[in-house]
Amino acid sequence: MPEDFFDPSSVADRLAAEALVVDVGGFEGPLDLLLTLARGQKVDLRRISILRLAEQYLAFVGEAKKLRIELAADYLVMAAWLAFLKSRLLLPPDPEEEGPSADDLAAHLAYQLERLEAMRGVAARLMARDQLGRDVFARGAPETPERSVRVEHSASLIDLMRAYARIKTRDDFQPLHLARGPVYTMEQALERMRGLIGAATDWVTLSAWLPDDWATEPVKRRSATAASFAAALELVKAGRLAIRQDAPFQPIYLMRRDAEDAE
Repeated sequence: MPEDFFDPSSVADRLAAEALVVDVGGFEGPLDLLLTLARGQKVDLRRISILRLAEQYLAFVGEAKKLRIELAADYLVMAAWLAFLKSRLLLPPDPEEEGPSADDLAAHLAYQLERLEAMRGVAARLMARDQLGRDVFARGAPETPERSVRVEHSASLIDLMRAYARIKTRDDFQPLHLARGPVYTMEQALERMRGLIGAATDWVTLSAWLPDDWATEPVKRRSATAASFAAALELVKAGRLAIRQDAPFQPIYLMRRDAEDAE
């Protein structure tokens, strides 16, 4: 590695060698500084020789080819603008010519240079700030606080027994579901007895009025007997049936009312 790699004086010498130095009309300095002075009217562009400017520029381009071609292209754009601006200022204004005047071009160039100067100023201020990894450094591995969880129980023995009982009986508990058995309704009994009342010309027991499929099972037989007895009372009330029972807990007999009157 060269000894002057980090030598500030060597860097300054290299930048000075790459800068385009113009010596025309008593002014010497980089071309961008020449344009800045031209914007402030500190240098009269009409007194600068375009020929001498071109000769000095071509000499610099020959040296710049050994370094950076981009540098020559940038300076070529600035030199072209300067030459064009000088030619417009040397010529008298043409009122019939369309397009911007020499003053407008100079103002536009001044605006562009102001923007360039502002950007360079901001960039210089940013570069002057502390940079991460050079002036300041990030913190290393962060410290992760350790967390410890300690559970404290305040329940008594009775509370523990109650909790155990709830858990133990929770799975075994089943709600009470009362299954409803078959029910023979009074409406069904009335409909059946109205259909059979015409054949009841003699006393017939109440059990004879029960449907066959409701007379076998005890649960269904009780439901059918109760519904048929209630229906029989309704028919007796309506005057269509006669009812009798010879003694308590004896069979109940039914007969059509008009048949009883005939006897």
